[in-house]
Amino acid sequence: MKVVTAAEIREIDRITIEELGIPSLTLMELAGVTAARHICKRYSPQKTVILCGGGNNGGDGLVIARELSNNYGFDVKVIMMSEPQSPDCKSQYIIARNFGIDIVIKTAIDHSDISDALIIDAIVGTGLNKPIENHLLSAINLINLCKDVVSIDIPSGISSDTGQVFGLGVKAGMTVTFGLPKIGQLMFPGRERCGELVVENIGLPKRLLESSEIKCELLDRDYIRTKIPKRQDNSNKSNYGHVLIIGGASGKTGAGIMTSRASLRSGSGLVSLGVPISLINVYQGNAVEQMVLTLRDNGMGGFSKDCLSQIYEFIDKSGSVIVIGPGMGVDSDTIEIVTSLIRNSSVPLIIDADGINCISTIRHEERLELLKGAKAPIILTPHTGEMARLLSKDKDDFRKLCTNIEAERLDIARAFSKESGVVLVLKGASTVISSPDCTTYINITGNSGMASGGSGDVLAGMIASFLGQGVSPVEASQIGVYLHGLSGDISADIKSKYCMTASDIIENISLAIKKTIS
Repeated sequence: MKVVTAAEIREIDRITIEELGIPSLTLMELAGVTAARHICKRYSPQKTVILCGGGNNGGDGLVIARELSNNYGFDVKVIMMSEPQSPDCKSQYIIARNFGIDIVIKTAIDHSDISDALIIDAIVGTGLNKPIENHLLSAINLINLCKDVVSIDIPSGISSDTGQVFGLGVKAGMTVTFGLPKIGQLMFPGRERCGELVVENIGLPKRLLESSEIKCELLDRDYIRTKIPKRQDNSNKSNYGHVLIIGGASGKTGAGIMTSRASLRSGSGLVSLGVPISLINVYQGNAVEQMVLTLRDNGMGGFSKDCLSQIYEFIDKSGSVIVIGPGMGVDSDTIEIVTSLIRNSSVPLIIDADGINCISTIRHEERLELLKGAKAPIILTPHTGEMARLLSKDKDDFRKLCTNIEAERLDIARAFSKESGVVLVLKGASTVISSPDCTTYINITGNSGMASGGSGDVLAGMIASFLGQGVSPVEASQIGVYLHGLSGDISADIKSKYCMTASDIIENISLAIKKTIS
């Protein structure tokens, strides 16, 4: 499903109204009737207060008031937070009055106005672009004390484009939105404040809702199911890729093991662990289905740059994809290994964790040039902190960078991917995938129980597995991210968010795949 900005949905509305001839009042009527139907599915007839602004969002609220009162038996009162302003809102105000709806115009409300009522928030819609102020601040504070709140199109106070809060935002139990989901409804904190998100078309043209000009999409089960590679009955392990994982230095051996197990569980034909030779006894005791490639080390359980010839020999003989970075460490030798592979590897690279940190040690102006000069496709999988290191210059404030990344995840991911030529998987809530052509994908599977050590190592292994099975770097990232989050959700159901570990995610990959393809 496509995901839009406020400007994009306005343009869809404009074309529908001005070029296709559907009156704006008709669209408002459909929006209100549809929203009322969903409200009735969730709530029984009861005392209901609908808070309306003076624009088109308020007009939607007036239609809802009429529908709930006239057709569903709700005890409805409307409080207009301002005089009706838009032409359609003025029309709906008159119609609602004619139907006998109880309407008062009151800019400042108090607790007695909304106590013990179902609250419908139709104050400010998707067009908000400045902080909530004055009487609206007080109103939203009061709304957020109420038990049952439904927002229309988007909770008032939330940015449609980023999910950030404009000073103060409504916390809804359900949000009914129209046409397509908005970016701010899928990115935190907006995602959390929307509650259950219901998306209704209301008659907008399908060709506009599926336009290739909309460059952001939501990953869902139906889409991912079509992308998971099929297993052929007449096949063998060589048909499903050979993944090499380079990582797991002294003190972080578990990282490489988890990455390799996740690759195997996701369907790889063969997986090899490239590890420092001095740690061979550790790995031999933990590698069952995996093979172990012993690499020259620095004598202290870390990697030596002298192992590069061994890695290239492996690539020439049998490698399909390389994961580099999980538990690898950052020093002059690992930096040289990572940069050499970026410049020279003939097979795709997934660079994670310390692999990303190695790139971040290079002078800022040289990082993008290094990545743009890669011979093979590259997927980078940073979390927010690693992304901040990638973007940072000598005097940049690291915490400020992290805050900016969280506030502008899509724009930052899109810009970096375009400039560097890599597929970027910006991990977090919600994870964003960006391709060099500026198309971005939002994933909403996953939960806070996955915020524990090793979860990212598992994701790198899963993406590598699907890449090795022959799908494109973008699709491998989509499949890996979606199934990783879904496995986390299954794990949370079984173990709880408090108790689950990265190993639980690996264990439930099979259930996630089965649930997706069935």
